[in-house]
Amino acid sequence: MNEPKIAQAQPYVLELDAGTYFWCRCGRSANQPFCDGSHKDTSFEPEPFTVSENKKVALCGCKHTKNTPFCDGTHAKL
Repeated sequence: MNEPKIAQAQPYVLELDAGTYFWCRCGRSANQPFCDGSHKDTSFEPEPFTVSENKKVALCGCKHTKNTPFCDGTHAKL
């Protein structure tokens, strides 16, 4: 599996508490946008990221962002 599965063609806009999270890179997780281990048997690994304070974020749903794990608008070009 060389290309990620597009989970959705828009960002996941969420209110996150401060902490560390693991963003799904492969697009196969049933717990989008977070990793649930579905990447096993693929070349993908989850992307760890830290939120330093409680805030709203827009996490990439298309899995093609250049600013992982955050949406950069790439979904509009797919």
